[in-house]
Amino acid sequence: MKPVVYTKAALRTLGRLPQNTARRIRDKIHEFAAEPSSQANNIKALHGSNLIRLRVGDWRVIMDDGVVLEILEIGPRGSIYG
Repeated sequence: MKPVVYTKAALRTLGRLPQNTARRIRDKIHEFAAEPSSQANNIKALHGSNLIRLRVGDWRVIMDDGVVLEILEIGPRGSIYG
């Protein structure tokens, strides 16, 4: 399993979400860190960068998948890409 690191912005967003939604997002992130192929249908590469996004319902998680899985941003699907 890769270590997972959250930016301050990602942690702030998780702290503002309802607990069940935040738990669901964290669970999906840790599932991806443990076994990337388990979330294959929900992962896409972002055009023009080496970042990837994880889809969790209407929420999107922008990540950098290197030696450490770095969680950069978490937000609703309509405003996360701006």
